[in-house]
Amino acid sequence: GKAVGLPSDDDMGNSEVGHNALGAGKVYAQGAMLVGRALVSGALVAGPVWQDVVVRGARGGAVHYLGLLSDGNVHSHIAHLEALLSAAAGAGCKRLYVHALLDGRDVAPYSALDYVDRIEQHLARLRTSGIDARIVSGGGRMQITMDRYEADWAMVERGWRTHVLAESRAFASTTAAVETYRAERPGIIDQDLPAFVVAPAAPIVDGDAVVLFNFRGDRAIEISRAFDDAEFTAFDRVRRPDVRYAGMMEYDGDLHVPQHYLVSPPEIERPMGEILAANHVSQLAISETQKYGHVTYFWNGNRSGMFDPGTETYLEIRSDNVPFDQRPWMKAAEITDALIEQLRTGKHRFARVNYANGDMVGHTGKFDATVVAVETVDLQLARLAQVVEELQGILIVTADHGNADEMFQRDKAGKVSRDKKTGAPVVKTSHTLNAVPFLIHDPTRSDRYEIDPARAATAGIAHVTATCLELLGFVPPDDLEPSLLRFR
Repeated sequence: GKAVGLPSDDDMGNSEVGHNALGAGKVYAQGAMLVGRALVSGALVAGPVWQDVVVRGARGGAVHYLGLLSDGNVHSHIAHLEALLSAAAGAGCKRLYVHALLDGRDVAPYSALDYVDRIEQHLARLRTSGIDARIVSGGGRMQITMDRYEADWAMVERGWRTHVLAESRAFASTTAAVETYRAERPGIIDQDLPAFVVAPAAPIVDGDAVVLFNFRGDRAIEISRAFDDAEFTAFDRVRRPDVRYAGMMEYDGDLHVPQHYLVSPPEIERPMGEILAANHVSQLAISETQKYGHVTYFWNGNRSGMFDPGTETYLEIRSDNVPFDQRPWMKAAEITDALIEQLRTGKHRFARVNYANGDMVGHTGKFDATVVAVETVDLQLARLAQVVEELQGILIVTADHGNADEMFQRDKAGKVSRDKKTGAPVVKTSHTLNAVPFLIHDPTRSDRYEIDPARAATAGIAHVTATCLELLGFVPPDDLEPSLLRFR
């Protein structure tokens, strides 16, 4: 919600904005809000990048829209897509093609056709004006295109072959594709649906424009590199079409990915990592691949690299490339092993770690696997707490958002929703709106301070930065959200 810079308190938090808030100590307007403002004000369509896009379309090229078809407001919002389609139509573009990545992760797991129906209605209205407007390809977000942190480039390659080369299994419509895959693989949820193209095929070719309408960066960087990089080597692209490629936002401000974008991302000033580096405080960041970028790039205010290599250590434990519900323990034990080893060296005054289990396994909707995931983290925290006690340190436990805390959909009365046919609980794969925990374990100094109850009642995770700085002995800068501590 608003505590992490999202448009409303009905918007679920996510890992990107959560780590921005944790690392920055301030609340910044985030992607969803910035894009919404730019569309309402007209700044987006007045900008030079959008003008380049529609010039291509007005000259006869197709404008392709690639992104997550969802209103989850985590990676994208379908309303943004509708606005951009209408804007291109108004600028004289006659061929508008949607490459629809299906969600089922930030929204209900079997809701794909709700969003397909909505965008199909919008496209149908555009067709009444003589515009060729249609969905031409797609697939589940965890099967194609939206890999992150280079965990599985094969996902991106499948997306490239689907969207650019139009080589995937063909169907008469998106609805036919979804219904066929569901019939062939009973129980499959939207995020896992295989790739498809919709006939007649509309590959991306020279002279076209491509807009990636996702605003969140982590799962947009790799496909952007595939379009932008002349010396790309992650997979064989077969061909690289001469297109104007534009991201909704700049997804990596240091590497400048993509080269062209529609809305500038939030400019986060002096995050905690920079403050500590300026004061020569040694710090460690560690996680497995799935969350490594969160404890580094997002924590550091959307910056790649270190502020001070002399005082910073970043460790990535490579994630297994298997479905998370099949190995719900993930790399939690290996993370803890490496973390304990590092702590015992005495090199680091501050360490940050992310255990990905509750989020990544929670997204599968598999209840039993998620129980194992949470128990796994519980065990690792017990190991870690013991070592922190031995070293007379302080352990803070919190989260960037909820997920595993609710595994089933609930109705407005708070009761678990049930399938009308089977009576089984309706699975929930998305994040939640629940408050996250904030715990301090400090056996040697906890008599010196307490959590200020007046502040805690309305606090968000942006308050964590100042709290950590106080525990490290610093007076937090005045522009940070205040510390949660009250010293006795």
